[in-house]
Amino acid sequence: MPAVHHKLLLEDALQDSPQTRSLLSVFEEDAGMLTEYTNQLLQSMQRVFGAQSEMGLATEQLSQQLLDYEKKNFALGKGDEEVITTLQKFAKTVGELNSLHSELANQMADSMVFPLIQFREKDLTEISTLKEIFGIATDGKYIFSSTSETIAAYNYYLTLMSFLSSPAEHEAAMVKYSRLPKKKENEKLKADLVKEVAYTRRKQHQGSLQYYCALNALQYRKRVAMLEPMLGYTQAQISFFKKGIELVSKKMDSFLNSVSNMTESIQAQLDKEAEAMRMSQRELLSVEDTVYMPDKDIEPVNRTLIQKAGYLNIRNKTGLVTTAWDRLYFFTQGGNLMCQPRGAVAGGMVLDLDNSSVMAVECEDRRYCFQITSPSGKTSMILQAESKREYEEWICTVNNISRQIYLTDNPEAVAIRLNQSAIQAVTPITSFEKRQEGSPNPDRAKPGGIHAASGSSQKTGSAPEPEDLIAPGTPIQFDIMLPASEFQDQNRAGGRRTNPFGETDDGCSTESDDSLLQQVFAVRFLGSMAVRCGNNQEVIYEAMRQVLAARAIHNIFRTTESHLMVTSSNIRLIDPQTQVTRISFQLDEICQFAAHQENGRLMGFVVESRDWSDGDDDGEPSFSAFIFESNTEGEKICYTISLAKDITEAKKDPEALAQLIKNMPLTNDGKFLLLEPEADNTSDGAGQEDLESEA
Repeated sequence: MPAVHHKLLLEDALQDSPQTRSLLSVFEEDAGMLTEYTNQLLQSMQRVFGAQSEMGLATEQLSQQLLDYEKKNFALGKGDEEVITTLQKFAKTVGELNSLHSELANQMADSMVFPLIQFREKDLTEISTLKEIFGIATDGKYIFSSTSETIAAYNYYLTLMSFLSSPAEHEAAMVKYSRLPKKKENEKLKADLVKEVAYTRRKQHQGSLQYYCALNALQYRKRVAMLEPMLGYTQAQISFFKKGIELVSKKMDSFLNSVSNMTESIQAQLDKEAEAMRMSQRELLSVEDTVYMPDKDIEPVNRTLIQKAGYLNIRNKTGLVTTAWDRLYFFTQGGNLMCQPRGAVAGGMVLDLDNSSVMAVECEDRRYCFQITSPSGKTSMILQAESKREYEEWICTVNNISRQIYLTDNPEAVAIRLNQSAIQAVTPITSFEKRQEGSPNPDRAKPGGIHAASGSSQKTGSAPEPEDLIAPGTPIQFDIMLPASEFQDQNRAGGRRTNPFGETDDGCSTESDDSLLQQVFAVRFLGSMAVRCGNNQEVIYEAMRQVLAARAIHNIFRTTESHLMVTSSNIRLIDPQTQVTRISFQLDEICQFAAHQENGRLMGFVVESRDWSDGDDDGEPSFSAFIFESNTEGEKICYTISLAKDITEAKKDPEALAQLIKNMPLTNDGKFLLLEPEADNTSDGAGQEDLESEA
């Protein structure tokens, strides 16, 4: 390394000549420029360190995002198992690189940023402080600059000032010495003044020497300060690259080759598919313009259709005399006219075409309009097709469907035996798919999934099979019929109709008075069947699937609305017209209840009963599942049942009951205030005998 050629001579510090002062100003200018450059260099290094720290955080986030791909459950993600496995390996590699980036950031902080900060705070601050002190000792001025006025500089200044004389002391000593008389010399006074001048000059000389030494040493320190951070930065980068090469070259060569081959194979498949789509696109676009014209059909009308689908305009009333037309997608399924709005997952039933009538009508000066009317004549709708061929085919299709008979058994109570293969072959429109692909709980398809059971969780090694929950060929009952004798008994003397809204008369029974909870829900009974267990919510989900599948197989879509009353002692299903209780269960008989997690309007519960025919004292337990569709969320019904069970248990302990009542809001008559009353829904549904289920 070349030697330093410029130095301040310490011998000239005492004389303090103008030549020495001129050379000192050059050193001071150099120190000022060095301070400014050091600050800029430190900002650049801190920016590099910040970018490296951000790189570590970014790679950590990237690793987590790669792992989250498996959890997204893409609707079209079937066949992505190989991609998921590859991304998991990449996530592991990125995680290892993240550790290398974090280590590199720590090395930069220790070997690059910290030495430069130490040089600025120690050496440059010392030079600035000594400059101020030197000015005080020589010129009598003291003005701290913005860069040196720090607590450390100020303390250092106070320490050095204790060894230096103030400008007033030095000037006063020189004035006294200059005024010594020439004729009448006083040896004692002269000796005292000489000592005073010497003392003040010594202090000034000490400050100058310390300042000169610091400036000379700065010429060496600045070179070390410039080289040491870059040396640490380069060594840290070399270490990072060496470890990265070891990681990539030794562990990932074969993996990267397989990934490259997989991407090339996928790209080849894409190119092949793109070419096929281009050919198909050319073929589809090469047709005549009449294909795009709404009323230029070339093919003849097919009058034998029993299934039809397409867009139609439907007339809806928007006021007393005003109407609006909406374009919707209609299709026929199982003897019903279905409608599926855009964006909907599945269609809903609009009208039962069994024994319905259809005719062409003139409506608002529109072409191709026809009207479909229900057998009772109470429900009708006017539809418009976009062409004459579509218009005639829709009329013929509806006529063909209406002549067929789909329901031959009693629609009020049907018990059907189904084998397991027929059940699994049907996919109801409530988005029930195969068990391992669309179960209500996504965790059920994975080994070791967690299942909740009446507020407590139970862990199983794998999902139970359908045969373990419900015996194959179990009969399904689609309606609850009240025997005539029981109906008469409930309406004779001594009997009383149940008010679904929990309001009591003066002559009400003690059971109603003691009931702390009464909540009514408008529901439609879908079906019930015997099950093999009552301690698992899976049995409710399986019963839902089999009941809906059976209804789809046999085209049973018509249901009757009832009122499900939940009290603190029992659950009752009430006829909304006659207020007669169709069926009742005690709360201790309800061993399981749950709402479907995808279709929130479906709920069900399992009832436990005892069979004493074998002579056993405890009786043989048997279980039955009851499935309902509600107008509100099924979770609300389940919450109400859970609260009712809590009240039943709390009645055994007065203190627990008091605490429960204290925590729950009550109505004016002392009942639990749970949900908003469904008066609007129940009043509208009370006058309808047969309501169409949306399940």
